[in-house]
Amino acid sequence: MSQNLFKLCFVFLVSFHGSVTAQNIYGTEDGSIQFHSDAPLELITAACKEMKGKVDLDKKIFAFSVKISAFTGFNSPLQREHFNENYMESTQYPYAFFSGKIIEDIDYSIDGTYTLRAKGKLSVHGVVRERIIKNEVVVKNGVISIRSKFTVFLADHDIAIPKIVYEKLASEINVEIKADLLKQ
Repeated sequence: MSQNLFKLCFVFLVSFHGSVTAQNIYGTEDGSIQFHSDAPLELITAACKEMKGKVDLDKKIFAFSVKISAFTGFNSPLQREHFNENYMESTQYPYAFFSGKIIEDIDYSIDGTYTLRAKGKLSVHGVVRERIIKNEVVVKNGVISIRSKFTVFLADHDIAIPKIVYEKLASEINVEIKADLLKQ
């Protein structure tokens, strides 16, 4: 899915908020996403607290995005620079996206902890892959909290690891997402 198509889907989802019928739209502007690269010679960790997203509970659809250059952490400023320029090419591919449908049916009016799967298109580095990602969802006092852990394989998104840093950068990146969604 191209970035323009995703943006169109995201705008469409956001526009539900203003429709005539009552909608069950929840969203976040400050979700967090953290990743770990655990290679033989180096552990790299970075995070971003600017993940944005919307979920339409009635239609069971969602769209989330994160700006790649907003990640902080790393082991040095040079490592962050290499992340943005050499690997993620964040000038050319400024955002990562995940949009799609929620598989399970959950009664969000009942407080509790639930497991659900989200099926959709994950776009990283301009390469889109169909994914099913398992999530823990906690509903409490009108807030929907989402927690998810999954792996992204660099090769699946055409992110090459030069031989010179092969033992410093893992080919599998562990990702953790946390977001509290509020009624919009």
